[in-house]
Amino acid sequence: MAASTHTSDLVRTLVERGYLYQATDMEGLDKAASAGAISGYIGFDLTATSLHVGSLVQIMMLRRLQQAGHTPIILMGGATTKVGDPTGRDSSRPMLTPEIIAKNLEGILKPFHALLDMDRAILVNNDDWLGGYGYLDFLRDYGTHFTINRMLSFDSVKLRLDREQPMTFLEFNYMLLQAVDFLELNRRHGTMLQMGGADQWGNIINGVELCRRVDGKEVYGFTTPLITSASGAKMGKTADGAVWLNADMKSAYEYWQFWRNTEDADVGRFLKLFTDLPLDEIARLEALQGAEINTAKVALANAATAMLHGDKAAQDAEATARETFAGGGAGAGLPTITADLTGGIALLDALVEAELCGSKGEAKRKLGEGAVKVNDGSESDAARMLAMADLKDGAVKLSVGKKRHALVKPG
Repeated sequence: MAASTHTSDLVRTLVERGYLYQATDMEGLDKAASAGAISGYIGFDLTATSLHVGSLVQIMMLRRLQQAGHTPIILMGGATTKVGDPTGRDSSRPMLTPEIIAKNLEGILKPFHALLDMDRAILVNNDDWLGGYGYLDFLRDYGTHFTINRMLSFDSVKLRLDREQPMTFLEFNYMLLQAVDFLELNRRHGTMLQMGGADQWGNIINGVELCRRVDGKEVYGFTTPLITSASGAKMGKTADGAVWLNADMKSAYEYWQFWRNTEDADVGRFLKLFTDLPLDEIARLEALQGAEINTAKVALANAATAMLHGDKAAQDAEATARETFAGGGAGAGLPTITADLTGGIALLDALVEAELCGSKGEAKRKLGEGAVKVNDGSESDAARMLAMADLKDGAVKLSVGKKRHALVKPG
């Protein structure tokens, strides 16, 4: 169906900005979203203390839902985290204690407060209902609605078995639990829409079918494409590790730099997915050629960073980058560590502690490649110590390559 035929702001926005990969019934969803306010949800398992950029497209879909006048539901997987989603994995997830799960929930919530109006959103935890089921009751109520034949056909199971990797019975139950989530949310909140990534299609279909079979309710599923860079890199992962959304795990400056370093071919697509800039402005920016495309990259970095960390953080990050790269200085917003420079700290240790290198071995390789600089001067000595004499304007500037910098301050 062409974008111009969509009558609801929600579906039109999701399609025009590139979120659509698959949907169970676009016409039905469009009609429901046009008739009045609906609620839609996305589930997030609590496997880490922060989400990373790979989950940002999901939060942005909840933002689009809210912008269109509907109610986003954030489903925290307090129960499903205890099982572990087998999708896309060759091994079982580690078993987490209730204490770790509770701590992860607190951390994962942080970006939602920046990207959504939480006063107009609903936060739920599936442990509230799944945790109360007895095993026999769950099997009796829902086991009859799933066939082993069908479950074996879904990619989350099929791909694991095709690679001859074991799947525990615990993990095999995950899709049943997720389907019941949709049924419970429909009963409790009238929820008509579940959204997720392309890899969740099978799980979403199960929930849609369960709502129809058990309660005779028509509900909808919507998935986004797998977000990768033009070169095929998975969104949210870099050579330096995950691009976390929480500022205590990835500074606003580093977050800004991630977006600033977007590949040329991705700028327009990422502006549509990850910013609120109008489509006509995005069209102008993505049409820029040659060196001017950097203007579009800065616009992307500013908009994405301001949305998550605030306008001032974005402005400071741009100013730091301008000073660091254009002026050759050491911008105040660079990631900073403190060290005992009176006694001295090994350059290898400083590179690792500043997260410019993942290990001393990597730091040695970078030194050997001539990629390391101290105060903008090339350095190749793996035995080099940093001391008070290296201070320049109150700090020692470390660089690995042209785009990664950090400061070491005495402390």
